[in-house]
Amino acid sequence: MDFTFSEEQQAAVEAAKAVFSGVAPDGVPSPALTAGAVAEEFDRPLWARLATADLLSLVLAPEHGGAGLDPVALCLVLRESAKVLARVPLLETSAVAMAVERYGDAGLRGELLPRVGRGDLVLTVGANGRTGHDPAELAVTARPDGEHWVLDGVQSGVPWARCADRIALPAHTPEGRTVLALVPHDHHGLAFADQVSTSGELLAEVRLDAVRVTAREVLGGEGAWEWLRGLLTTGTCALALGLGEAVLAMTGAYTSKREQFGFPVATFQAVAVQAADRYIDLRAMEVTLWQAAWRIGADAAGALPAAGDIAVAKIWASEGVRRVVQTAQHLHGGFGADTDYPLHRYHAWAKQLELSLGPAAAHEEALGDLLAAHSLG
Repeated sequence: MDFTFSEEQQAAVEAAKAVFSGVAPDGVPSPALTAGAVAEEFDRPLWARLATADLLSLVLAPEHGGAGLDPVALCLVLRESAKVLARVPLLETSAVAMAVERYGDAGLRGELLPRVGRGDLVLTVGANGRTGHDPAELAVTARPDGEHWVLDGVQSGVPWARCADRIALPAHTPEGRTVLALVPHDHHGLAFADQVSTSGELLAEVRLDAVRVTAREVLGGEGAWEWLRGLLTTGTCALALGLGEAVLAMTGAYTSKREQFGFPVATFQAVAVQAADRYIDLRAMEVTLWQAAWRIGADAAGALPAAGDIAVAKIWASEGVRRVVQTAQHLHGGFGADTDYPLHRYHAWAKQLELSLGPAAAHEEALGDLLAAHSLG
């Protein structure tokens, strides 16, 4: 497999680096300091700069004002965003937009996607189950009613719900199918209750009481929700990779300057071995990420469905990012717990990413089910 990035993908990385270069990780509010939600809004000025740099339209088709790039390009940009803990709904908006482009009708695509690319429309999605088969993802029902669908239920842990313009919610039908409903934020029958994530970001429990949406606002194509969830999971792996790389670089810089017995601690064998182990984790996270992102974008056939590669990537991302931040905390000593130093923020974000869309154990179980089904098939 050749994972050499195309010129367009490399250009997206350079554009992302330029935009995120002005973001200071130590300026990110921390739950250790706020004892609750860090902010009610995301970074709107940064969002505007992403739109100006055409990074919000990166994965949209040219007819909608985009560059027509693939999930690999999106993951490259997400990787850069996580290095500075960028507080923007880039993953959620881009992933839902790609699902609309893939499964929505022409009218819906024309209505929503150009606005996404301009930064005028923020999208989010409720996806807090463990691996896609969690009862938490069956908490919303959808039943057809003439030219509309009626939604009832509760979806918890929805990111950016308070400030998104549309919320994509998986819902199950009486026939047992899962559809994806795009609900306007201010829709009648929609209510919110605040929740706070491990990283201190404001989430919401979304309650739906006989919410009526038009048929065109429901993506009912075969596999729409599963495809979107796989993309979200893969994007989460990209965020974990970027965060882990930033933390390892931070640790290397610190241990190279910190001296004991007249020598930098980075020259001590025990420190070097731990750093090397974490470097191996990051390389494994990287290669499994690109395999999963490529499979999603190419719809490539294989012995196992793309879900197998996604599960492997999330297993490595969850375990790897946890080990990276734990080792960093250990090698920094007490300095790593200083709230004037940004490591504790990365630690909180890493824990959130580790558990988001399922921890490693849940994906190991899902992978085992896939392997069993393949062997029986």
